[in-house]
Amino acid sequence: MNVLWLFAHPEHRSLNAALRDDGIRALRAAGHEVRQSDLYAMGFKAVLDAGDYAGGDADRLLVGDAQEDAWRAGRVSPDIAAEHEKLAWADALVVHFPLWWFGPPAILKGWFDRVLVQGLASKVKDAAGRTRRYGDGGLAGRRALVVTSVGAREASFGPRGIHGHVDEVLWPLHHGTFFYTGMAPLPPFVVYGADRLTREEYPRVAAGLAERLRDLWTTAPLPYRPERSGDYDEELTLRPELAAGETGLTIHRDQRPGTPPTSPHNPAHPPQGRRPL
Repeated sequence: MNVLWLFAHPEHRSLNAALRDDGIRALRAAGHEVRQSDLYAMGFKAVLDAGDYAGGDADRLLVGDAQEDAWRAGRVSPDIAAEHEKLAWADALVVHFPLWWFGPPAILKGWFDRVLVQGLASKVKDAAGRTRRYGDGGLAGRRALVVTSVGAREASFGPRGIHGHVDEVLWPLHHGTFFYTGMAPLPPFVVYGADRLTREEYPRVAAGLAERLRDLWTTAPLPYRPERSGDYDEELTLRPELAAGETGLTIHRDQRPGTPPTSPHNPAHPPQGRRPL
């Protein structure tokens, strides 16, 4: 399989850089092809502006329309076009970053803003003119794994932890970026207590990542409810009989027994069947 490793850390001697190197070696040793976007090393431009989509309306930047027009006409900036080529090639993404202020570094957010353009990743239409999103979309058929590190202990990111449950902290990325564009988000690989990790403890963490990467194609994705599952009404609100009386982000996970996972190893979404960009 083809894996795009999207990496955002400014220090090549960091824990994350070491994990990235060991993770890529593990994937290649297993026979997979790996390409990398090391955003800091690339000097990737993080800020979206009109220059990314040349040839549009010079008086006013309507971001979505400018993105789609430029993408369809082949006018996106060369650095964005290069990332589109990698996305078209990839069966899976590993999105690797340190968790800063409860989110990814700005350079990675800029990658999402600039690269996941309208028409390619969002506002993609099916044959009936309906928008494909939340379980379908322009990136359908691909898997996505977050690899991240935090300084805090695991319990403090647990169900009663002061930082909030890690699943909810990563909700904007898992549900609002991956699942929205059709990718299957996998349970994240989180290195807790990263600032206290010793050299002696590192091999255990690296081995854990290698194990997760071995299961990249078989791990059940997070069981989010697809928009077209019938679980939502015309206002895109969860039907009252489902998770009755409950609120919060967890209601958007389908916990019913026997529900097939929305995943590339499900026959509905085989890895080799990903839609071209």
